[in-house]
Formats: sequence, structure tokens, C-alpha cells
Amino acid sequence: MIISVNWLKKFTAIDLPIDELATLIGARLVEIEEVIDLGKKYEGVVVARVVECVKLEGSDHLNVAKIDDGGVIDDIERDSNGYVQVVCGAPNVREGLLVAWLPPSSTVPETYADTEPFVLSARKLRGVMSNGMLASAKELDLFDDHDGILEVDQEVVPGARFADVYELNDFLLDIENKSLTHRPDTFGIIGFAREVAAIQGNAFTTPDWLLDTSPNFVEKNGDVTPPMVTIDDPLLSERYQAVVLAGADGSMKSPLEIQTYLSRVGVRPVSAVVDVTNYLMMLTGQPLHAFDYDKLLAVGGGKADIHVRAGRDGETLELLDGRTITLSDNDIVIANADTAIALAGAMGGSSTEIDSTTKNIILESATFNLYNLRNTQMRHGIFSEAITRFTKGQPAALTAPVLASAVRLLAASTGATRVSEVTDTLKTLRNPDPIELTVSQVNAALGSKFSAADIVDTLQHTEFDVTVNEDTHTMNVVPPFWRSDIHIGEDIIEEVGRLNGFDSIEPKLPLRDFTAVSPDAFDKTRAALRRALVRAGANEVLSYSFIHGDILKKAGQNPENSYRITNSISPDLQYYRQTLTPSLLSLVRQNEKNGFDDFALFEMNKTHSKAHGLNDEKVPGEIDFLALTVVRKKASDDAAFYQAKKYLEYLAGSFGLELRYDPVANDVEYPVTAPFEYRRSALVTDVRSGEFIGVVGEYKKSVAKAFKLPVYSAGFEIDPRAILAATAKNGFDYTPISRYPSSERDVCFKVDDAVNYAQIVTSAQQALQNDSSVQYQISPLDLYQAADESTKNITIRIRLTPFTETLTGQQVSEYIDGVIAAVTKETGATVV
Repeated sequence: MIISVNWLKKFTAIDLPIDELATLIGARLVEIEEVIDLGKKYEGVVVARVVECVKLEGSDHLNVAKIDDGGVIDDIERDSNGYVQVVCGAPNVREGLLVAWLPPSSTVPETYADTEPFVLSARKLRGVMSNGMLASAKELDLFDDHDGILEVDQEVVPGARFADVYELNDFLLDIENKSLTHRPDTFGIIGFAREVAAIQGNAFTTPDWLLDTSPNFVEKNGDVTPPMVTIDDPLLSERYQAVVLAGADGSMKSPLEIQTYLSRVGVRPVSAVVDVTNYLMMLTGQPLHAFDYDKLLAVGGGKADIHVRAGRDGETLELLDGRTITLSDNDIVIANADTAIALAGAMGGSSTEIDSTTKNIILESATFNLYNLRNTQMRHGIFSEAITRFTKGQPAALTAPVLASAVRLLAASTGATRVSEVTDTLKTLRNPDPIELTVSQVNAALGSKFSAADIVDTLQHTEFDVTVNEDTHTMNVVPPFWRSDIHIGEDIIEEVGRLNGFDSIEPKLPLRDFTAVSPDAFDKTRAALRRALVRAGANEVLSYSFIHGDILKKAGQNPENSYRITNSISPDLQYYRQTLTPSLLSLVRQNEKNGFDDFALFEMNKTHSKAHGLNDEKVPGEIDFLALTVVRKKASDDAAFYQAKKYLEYLAGSFGLELRYDPVANDVEYPVTAPFEYRRSALVTDVRSGEFIGVVGEYKKSVAKAFKLPVYSAGFEIDPRAILAATAKNGFDYTPISRYPSSERDVCFKVDDAVNYAQIVTSAQQALQNDSSVQYQISPLDLYQAADESTKNITIRIRLTPFTETLTGQQVSEYIDGVIAAVTKETGATVV
């Protein structure tokens, strides 16, 4: 990004030498890669008037011109009137014209940076002496126009320095703008000037027209139906405004001073219509786009029915640069009716291009989803000034004042009049939330000694609204609408430190207690969980806490329940994840592609869901989860559910827990259960403590298909804090190994189809749990149900281990009879 210092000076005083200014900006705002002395390029260029112009004899295009330079150039041949002779081949050279003259010994600005710059001399052309040259805009290195010599459009005295007339005695700052990704306001001259004022310790006042977020537009003089605008997906655009202007002269050129300011910051002047949109974009950071209204109507069958929508796979669009691109649903397009006419935020389409025949225009001022545009930028290789700004996240409040200013400027420069009402999709502007903090908070965080007055002055220099409560010693700070990066007290503290200079803070180490802190109970529990799963053969992974909305949808979770990140580090990391399972499932396919056929992955990390609300600091609450997924590529006779359950049982056994498995209801709508098929999953609870642990099961077919999982896949997601709570309640009882032999009995129950295995096990456990002299273990042995039968057979194996004596056959039978009685009573079963 290029910043013109002279353009900055139109909005704030700059008294520092350029090297000191660059150093200050680098220390307190952004790194400067290069400072360019633009004025040196134009040191020899003089404004002169053509006082005589005649055809050169024997040439079909050359003219012999006599120019008046006011006598400012020494050591040059002049006629009796003091005029200088120059041979010129430009078709527009004529008597009375003010031109840019490059005298002998001056360097052609276009070649200034070349290894061998072109230095002019006095020499003969067709036998006629020519002293230097009359320069075109291209030769002056202003913009790419070589059709004729540049016509000076200001009435100045011949002999004036060209650089003085057009303020080209300028320094250009080449900014490394990656560190300003979160600061869309600094991508406009006014916003950058505000920062320059503040870091110099000066107050800044934004122009009134830019502060007016509900501006009055110039009077309407016509009755054209305003364009209909529909944002098909609210996530694609927060605001879209459009207005129709008539009577514009598309052939008009902008004043040369405007063209020079655009060209020096890297924007090619095109026409007055296009230049107004670009000028305001560079000035404010808010891009605009102008459509040829008549061409737009032709595309839409006579109607202006604008839709902001996603691109369609396979859809094509011819851009202004002549390329035809293939769109995807990650692109945002502007369409009239059903036809795409522009790649939103990036580049217009050729079908509605402004040209010299344009009379009527539709002017657009809007915001677009920065994540989609970042994707568009990289995929299509479009790095226009507009998309560079849109990918920083423009505030919706900025569109109206910039659009109103554009209408005024177009009326002045092209004769256009407003003939329609302004269409606006936004009903209500959101006001920035106030932030409360104290002086002590600021100084404690920065290690500084700022007074309340120091802090207030610093913030007010960049137009923060600050109110101090003397009774409570607090400050209430409201950021201006263009500071979309300010959300919490720490953001304000950073502003105070940055604007005053972090290098001005005394480097002093804080006083802290360096006594070693032992891990707390939860840290120990997490470590034990990790060790247990690694012993079981699972592999730990660590994934981002942020995920794409598509991953949430694939897992059956609603993105509306996730916190959306305002300025994400990547278009693929838009949301906080609600649970860990979606992240794990997104890694399965990658591991399969790398040759792993049979594996288990687990992750223990924090999640953030709207269901858990905000904490005391008004930030998303953090919930700890442990998730595991087990995958086998080859077909298997056993169900994946039991493999996941085996991992969970091993984990529970490591903590002395006994788990109960309850069915998952069809209507349960929790993020943690969303990926699981309720018919093949279970809710898990610790029997002794009653703590709910989590869920285990196989995944829904839709989830497995979306993530391309093999048929054999299952997993669990549990709460590690519940594990800690359960072990704390249960305690750890040591039971020595019994010296007496165990006895086993298999019992087959015939039950109704609605009865499940868990109900039988629960009844059996209740029959045995009151006798502490015998340790029991119940495990599934068989489940059989004939086709079209309303009953099924469930066989369990009961293992009894005594601690006081060897059990007799009669004693074993008594225990088994007790189990049978309990199960038949609770479930209506019969013994087969």
C-alpha cells in the first residue's frame, strides 16, 4: 500500500522531517518498507505556454512550437522574444496550451528509476533545432496515456515548477500492510492521517461529511424506480446501497490534480466516473462500484433487480480485465435477475462496464463477507485495491457517507443528477458497545504511570468517546464506528500503549512469586487420561479450536450455536467449535490417504458453544472435552460401537469407574450427541457417583458420508471434569486379589423387543451390589432375534469372585436366582 505524505497533510499537520516521521510510524503504527522521494523525479519539469505552433515542412505530423517558460531556464537558445523552440509530434499541441516542458539536461521522469535514465539534450529533428520535449502523461510517469502531450488544466504563470503546481514535491510511504489486517480504517488516507496525528500527540477531527452516517443526498431530480436489491444470504453482505444517476458524461476526465494523486498511490485514472469511485476509496477505505445503468437493464430484460448471492458451480463471468472466470459457491456475485454482472468486492463485469458512451449509472456502496473474498482473492488471483480493503472488513456505517459524497462529486465532475431514491438493505445500524476500565488496569497491564488525563487525551486524539467517573475512578470508552477491532478493555489498553509508544515505557520486570506450583487435580486427571488412552493404542492429535462452518454442518451441528470469529486468520477457520468430534472426523480421511487402515485418534481440548453462554468477563465459556474416534478400513463382522466402548471401558477402569449405558432419545438436540446415530449410541453415566460422563456410539450415515468415513467407525466424547468429579466422590478403594476361585454362569433371557441390554444389566447389578463379600462382573454374551419376531434373546455371563470362602454350587445358584428374579421383575423377561 502506498501512502502520499502530501495527501496526509490535507487532513493533519506534519512538521517532522520525513525520516523522523517514517521512524515514528514504524514504531507506533506499521512497518514502512521504503520511503520514495517523488519530487526528485520532477525536478527539471517546467510549466510553459505554447505561444506559436506551425507545421514542420516536409513532415505529416511534426510541429514546430515556440514556448514561453518565463525565462526561468538558463543557458538555452531563445528567439528575439525570449521564446524556446521545441519540435513536437503530439496531435493536440496548439497555440495557447499550457504544457509540461522537459528542458535540455533534464531526465525523462518515466526513465528515472532505470539503470540508464534518459537525459534530454538540444538536438535537431528534420534539420530543426528542438530544445527538450513537451511531455505526455506517460513520459511524466503519471499514468499510461501517450495519445498526446499533457494539458495543464490550471491557470499558472509560465515558468512555474510542474511539481509545485500539482503537489508532486511529495514523499510516498510504501507500507507493509499485513500488520494492518485488523485495521480497515487505516486503508484510507483519512484514517491513516488520524493515526499520524495521534502518534504525533495531536488531536484529529474527521470531516463532517464522513461522520454523518445518515447523510442527506443531493436533491433528486427525476422519478426512476429505485433498483430492487435482495441479499439472498445475509452472511454474504451486511449492507448494500444503490442509487441511479442520469446525465453523466462518460467521456469526461477528472481534474489533473485528482489524476496525479490517484496515480502516485498506484491507481490508474480512467474517467471522471470511475475516478470518483477510486478517489473516495483511497480517501476513506470504502470501495464503490459504478455500473452502466442502460447496460444493466439490457442484461435484466429492462429491470434493475439486483441480487447479492453466492456463485454457482460452473457459472462463468467475463471481468473488466478481459478474463473469463469460472465461479464457485465460495464467490459472491452481483446479479441482475439471474445473470451475474460483477464479482462482488473484487472486479466488475464487462457486460456493465462504464465507457465513453455511458450516460446513466447505478452507484453501489456495500460491504461483503471478508472470508469469501479472501477465498476469491487467492483462487482467482485478483489483488485489486477494492478487494484488498474488503478483505479487512469494512464497517457497514461507512457505506452511506461515502455514497452521498460520490453522488455530490459525480454531479460536479460529470453533470450527473440523482434520479432515484437510495436503496438500502440495512434497517438499523449497530452502535459500538461501551467498554469500562480503570487507570490502574491500564498501568498494571503496560507497566506505565499514565494519569487519567493522559489516557483520555490519547484516546480522544483518535476520536474515541471517553467519559470519566470521578467517584468510581472508572472510564467509559466508546470506540468510533470505524474501529471494528476494539471489543474489550485490553484492546483499549493496547491503543494507549501503542499511541504513546511502547518504547517510552520503562523496561522494568514485574514482581512475581516464583514459587513452583504443583499441578492441580484436573491437570493430573488429564495427564492420567492421556496415558491411559496411549496405553490402549490410541494416537493423540491437536487441532485448531476454530473450524469452518461446513465441518459443523457435516457433523449435524448448527453453526448458529457457534460463536463466529469477526476477523479470522483464515477463511477455513470461521467458527469456534462446539465439540471435538467434528475436528477428529475431519482428520480421518487424511490419515486413510496416508496408508493408515486401522487406528484410533483422540483429542483433549477446550470448546466454546453458545449453549454455555458467556463467563464473568463476557467472553465465551470454555468447556473441556475428550473425544475419541476409532476407524477400520476393512470390513468387520463386529460392530464398531463395541470397539469404541472397549476403549471407554478401559479408560473408566483406569479410574475405578463402573459405567452405565442408557439409550439416546430420538429428540435429544445437544451438540455433543449431534454426530451420533441414536439407535446405535448410548449416554454414559458412572454408576456409583451418578456423574454423567458423555456419549459413545456409531455415527449417523449422513455424517459418515459427509466425512467419507469407512463403515467401521465409532467414537465417544466425554467430559474429563466429570471423570474427576466421579473419582472424587467414589474415592479409591483398594481391593486385594481374591484367593478363591471364581464361578461363572450364563443366563439367557427372552424379552420384549423394546427391552435393551442395559436394562437387564442394571437389574442384575442391583441384585448383586449389596453383597460386599462377592465381586461380580456382568458381560454380554449373545443377542438373537428371529426375523419378524417381537421378542429377542439376550444372553449374559455372570462372573462371581468370593473374598471369604469358596462358593458352593448352591450358593452360586442362590446368587443367580436373585439376578433372575430381579431381571424378570423389572423387564418381564423369561429364562430360556
